[in-house]
Amino acid sequence: MKTVLTNKNISIRTRRRALECYIEPILMYGCEAWTISKQTQLEATEMWFLRRMLRISWTAKKTNDTVLEEAHTTRLLISKIRKRQATFFGHVMRREKLENLVTTGMLEGKRSRGKQREKLIEGLTDWLKAGKSLEAIEATKDRKKWRTMIANAVKQGT
Repeated sequence: MKTVLTNKNISIRTRRRALECYIEPILMYGCEAWTISKQTQLEATEMWFLRRMLRISWTAKKTNDTVLEEAHTTRLLISKIRKRQATFFGHVMRREKLENLVTTGMLEGKRSRGKQREKLIEGLTDWLKAGKSLEAIEATKDRKKWRTMIANAVKQGT
């Protein structure tokens, strides 16, 4: 895909579309189960793709904002991943099976020592600005309310 994405004879819009259609699905495979603790690495990956597509060297002193303006786009990768996670989370919460227990972390047993890993529900409640995780879990029961919460979070672009 390098020859297509870096070809200056193809419009930037078409090259961006090829990036969205062929590269991003591979990059985001399985993202529904990720806990995003290092958001900056995903943002850096997105910027790396755009810089390669525009043939901007990493040594060139161009800010990320300038690169985004040249590509006529904004940062969308984190927002897309969060939306997919929220959609999957709502699906799992409505099923009320074993996946529900695993996702919410309500299994019996001891937790390991040290700092605990961030749970998927914690990351989503922060993104959705739901306050408490129980509010987010209750919102998943009503599909219309849940979809509205996701749409509002995507609009805010957080």
